[in-house]
Amino acid sequence: MTFIDRRHSPLTPLTRTFRTGVTLAIACAGLAAAGCGSSGPSGPASGSSGSAVSGTASVAYAGSLQDLDEKTIGPDFTKATGYQYSGRGGGSVAVAQEIAAGEITPNVFESIGAKPIKMLEPRFTSWYIQFAASPIVLAYNPQSKYARQLKAYADGSKPISDLFTLLETPGFRLGRTDPNLDPQGAAFIEMLELAQKHYHLPAGTVEKILGGPPSSASSPEIFDETALEPRLQAGQLDAASAFKSQAVQLHLSYIPLPDTIDFGNPAMAAQYATASVKLANGTVATGGPLVVDITMIGKPTKAAEAFIAYLLSKTGLALHKAAGYTLLTPTIVGKASAVPAAVRRELSG
Repeated sequence: MTFIDRRHSPLTPLTRTFRTGVTLAIACAGLAAAGCGSSGPSGPASGSSGSAVSGTASVAYAGSLQDLDEKTIGPDFTKATGYQYSGRGGGSVAVAQEIAAGEITPNVFESIGAKPIKMLEPRFTSWYIQFAASPIVLAYNPQSKYARQLKAYADGSKPISDLFTLLETPGFRLGRTDPNLDPQGAAFIEMLELAQKHYHLPAGTVEKILGGPPSSASSPEIFDETALEPRLQAGQLDAASAFKSQAVQLHLSYIPLPDTIDFGNPAMAAQYATASVKLANGTVATGGPLVVDITMIGKPTKAAEAFIAYLLSKTGLALHKAAGYTLLTPTIVGKASAVPAAVRRELSG
């Protein structure tokens, strides 16, 4: 199956989290209710001589993963393995650019779409693993003056086709991310394009909702990825684009969209590919399922190997499912022989 790549928003450093590790014994305690079948990646939480492990998984991630990585994955990884965790989030393309320039030196990179990872090949990596997807939704503020109408679209009492007329309303405060840098920003525009076709909306609907040309980065609707949902929660916006996973994790009110337009169903890749947006640099971003990819950056380290193995373990995948992601069969793309043995063992287990 082919997944089409996208762009991410400007890099916004986030709070780095460091915690002292404890042993593997408590790894799956918090996931019994989720039906976890194993506590995480196999392997001791101490060296062969019995000494405690040392090292840090320095993870650069797509901004939409902030809440899950900082509040759940990072702390749980440290408890399960004894390795420390340090997280930094931002737009995937911007993160890749920072890595390529040597401005940041993570040993793990989680991206939405493979294009940012491919930007780093072959110097920094030669493989990545796809393991989860998350559709586009429209999150909204329940205190907005449009909240009653938005709730009606969310609960199905009003047809989704009418939602796009509401988004055109003068004074409606819509938030989204830069399509030139953010896969969510590009996907939101492509979603509008699919909706215009699917619901036979008037020509020009997309431009009216966006308030100008699709590729413009100067629209007042555009915000950094990691600042978008906080602005919505603060009441500065009536609605904002979001991944379903973000809405679930942040307990946002949201309008689910049909899978014909939400980019969340891998089986509809061909239909999604009929939508595209021409970016400011002249390239074209083509629609496709929104997939989470992970890779290791630079020379393998034990901490980085352990983090990726933990993420792909039954425990790590269960945490993603509980956070609103659709799990995919983890698949290696690229040079499989370069994938560390600890990660390959997790995939085969």
